[in-house]
Amino acid sequence: MKTLYRYLFLILVLPFISCGGGSDDPDPEPEVPAPSATTLIYPDNNEECTEGSILSDTESQVTFQWNASTNTDSYTLKLKDLESGTKSSSNTTNTTLQVTLKRGNAYSWSVVSKATGTSTTAESDTWRFYNAGAAVQNYAPFPAYDPTPAMGLSVDSGSMTLKWSGSDLDGDTLSYAIYLDTATPPITLLGETNDNSYTTTLNTNTIYYWRVVSSDTSGNSSQSEIFEFRTNP
Repeated sequence: MKTLYRYLFLILVLPFISCGGGSDDPDPEPEVPAPSATTLIYPDNNEECTEGSILSDTESQVTFQWNASTNTDSYTLKLKDLESGTKSSSNTTNTTLQVTLKRGNAYSWSVVSKATGTSTTAESDTWRFYNAGAAVQNYAPFPAYDPTPAMGLSVDSGSMTLKWSGSDLDGDTLSYAIYLDTATPPITLLGETNDNSYTTTLNTNTIYYWRVVSSDTSGNSSQSEIFEFRTNP
């Protein structure tokens, strides 16, 4: 008889247990998709920017343009003065932005895509251009960029090949002077080359500072920003 009572109890109670109150936890918020990187349009890469409104002998206003990227709510235009090393940024929800620039000056730029609800961002390629100034017969080279070792990197001591990228609006052949020191700014001439690399020997547990001076066949030159790396103990 007790077995029968137990059986009846399970028949009557179990449906209420199985259908009882569910979890009070709210449904998780849907994950916000990450934005994609945009592609740049203008100013063109490694070209002279001749479009824009001249404001004075020293300044002009240039309209930067890029393509819309998916899953993106806003953009940050990152701009760097390649001659002074000064960096700036501007935010917009559009795919164009007017910026006042120095005339006769080299710049690099990129655009960061952002989306509301996520901290994940995506950055475009970096382009370089020369903002037109008074007419000149020959332009100075772009300052050397994309260093190897990368900024702040730790590397092994011993033999190391320093590398960089360089370009020139006029297509001139470039030569390079490399300065390397354990103090900044680096003033010790490591060597000169017509290549985009130079091999040297590094000590252990040392912070190194280096820069590259690019020169063209017309006697124009430019110097890179100061790069930095350290060697492991």
